[in-house]
Amino acid sequence: MTDHLHAYGGPGIHVPPELSIPLVETAFRRCRHPGWADLRRHSHAWLLQQRLMPVDVARRHIHGLHYTDLIAGYYVGASTAALEAISDFSVWFFAWDDFHGRCAILHRHRAWARLRDVLHAALDAPQRYLDHAEPLVAGMADWMHRFTHLLTPSWAARFGRHFHQIIEGYEQEYGQRVAGRMPALDAYVALRRLTFGYDVWLDCLELAAGQTLPPELLAWDEYRRAGLASQEFSGWYNDLCSLPKEAAAGEIHNLGMCLMHQYGLSLPQAVAETRRRIETRVQDFLQAEAQLLRRLDAATLPTEIDRTARHCVFNMRNWTSSVYWFHHESTRYRVADWQDGARPPYVTDAQETRVP
Repeated sequence: MTDHLHAYGGPGIHVPPELSIPLVETAFRRCRHPGWADLRRHSHAWLLQQRLMPVDVARRHIHGLHYTDLIAGYYVGASTAALEAISDFSVWFFAWDDFHGRCAILHRHRAWARLRDVLHAALDAPQRYLDHAEPLVAGMADWMHRFTHLLTPSWAARFGRHFHQIIEGYEQEYGQRVAGRMPALDAYVALRRLTFGYDVWLDCLELAAGQTLPPELLAWDEYRRAGLASQEFSGWYNDLCSLPKEAAAGEIHNLGMCLMHQYGLSLPQAVAETRRRIETRVQDFLQAEAQLLRRLDAATLPTEIDRTARHCVFNMRNWTSSVYWFHHESTRYRVADWQDGARPPYVTDAQETRVP
């Protein structure tokens, strides 16, 4: 594994005390794919080619957003083709999330509904939508078409099923946001699995390893707990760091906001409780990871399956460190620096009104 990583840390990066998770800083070595610089150039060019961000906006903001650094930290050891496809998918996901948010704020129901429906169609038949006029549709078609050729048909079908569920999760969130309806805490935790995309990011672990895992291993309790803990840490830490940005935009889908609403907490109390829950998920991951590795040690698995499983566990761990440091490097969460706290400077009117 060490042949496929570049280790680096976070010296000089300021982490506010209320966002600091010391266990992540001490127990999770930060790793990065050695091809990270080439990946940045590739995905920045792809974003412009797919028209997901105007050239002038990209020139001002794309480097500071650090989107590609996430994937270079998430999927260490991936082939160049897999890494580029996953990175482009991630860049697309950010653009889609921003479009969804602006549609909800502006009550552009028709635009969201049209996009939702065509994304479902493009997911099932990406080759038919590669030249679609809407950049978000053509972009999805591009990365999904590449995904279908990188691993087995069964893997692509599983990924597709998971992403259909994500689209419907975004639809559920859209309806709640427009109605101003705050979900109950348990309902939000379940919905977050969809809106953060836990299952597709776990699917991409196999893509990065270059091999699918048998269904029976994916069903191991230890594997499932380790994967879920790594993803819930990531989704909830994103909520913690996104709280000022989402509050400024009138967003209600955030773990901290749900805690405030359900338990009558103040903002500082909600921040502290969210942080406590996040720390618990880090501890849960470490416990599940140790149990999973012990089970792998005791199992008699084919060499390639054992290697793939260990590679996937390795990158589950990398999710934690990559997400953590990204939130303190990316300008995506620096609301205090924005001219209008309710409107991210990297989202433009042109991006908001593309779908008739």
